[in-house]
Amino acid sequence: MKFLKILRFVCRFILRIIARIELSEMERIPASGACLAVSNHLGRLDAMLAMILSERDDIIMMVAEKYQAYWIWRWTARQLDALWLDRHNADFRTLREVQKRLKAGGMAAVAPEGTRSATGQMQPGKPGAAYLAAKTGVPIIPVAVTGTEDKVVYGRLKKFRRLDITIRVGEPFTVPPLPRKNKDEFLQKSTDEIMCRIAALLPPEYRGVYAAHPRLQELLSDQLEKEIGD
Repeated sequence: MKFLKILRFVCRFILRIIARIELSEMERIPASGACLAVSNHLGRLDAMLAMILSERDDIIMMVAEKYQAYWIWRWTARQLDALWLDRHNADFRTLREVQKRLKAGGMAAVAPEGTRSATGQMQPGKPGAAYLAAKTGVPIIPVAVTGTEDKVVYGRLKKFRRLDITIRVGEPFTVPPLPRKNKDEFLQKSTDEIMCRIAALLPPEYRGVYAAHPRLQELLSDQLEKEIGD
């Protein structure tokens, strides 16, 4: 996709000028094959960061429905073959199309929180990512981002100071298939798993509503044991 390559080049050029970016475990993002990348959502700059995560041309992009009001976003979405997503309702039409593209081997990038965090701390995740993962069986790749909070970005750039951004990629995992019964309970548990996997990659001050979650404590304990073992 020619436009995607141009956009990726432009994004990387701009980011090299305005930010120092620390990347960790990027090899965990596959060069091909279906997968679902999930991350926390701090600011507007996060969308640009998605451009540097992979060289793949088959990235499945979703754009919040509110941007349909702007011609530049409508044009950009058409060029990228992106999908419009209603964040406030169960957008099954878009989710079905994402499923179709995932089954064809694409890579989807999703922020389960649905919107930027006003505090920088994690907000409750919505079930869309868990639903996609359960329906398709594709690997989930947790990604943690720090340093892109809108307030921080505006403050630093206003003073001509470069940003310090980190991107950490966690180990891929999967969730079980969507059951016929107790779907809401299943999706909540799977969403908590996804969000806690992201939280485990973040500094404590970013973990927000998941800071005291029992599953996060298990993951952090496993991390510590692995580090000691190594």
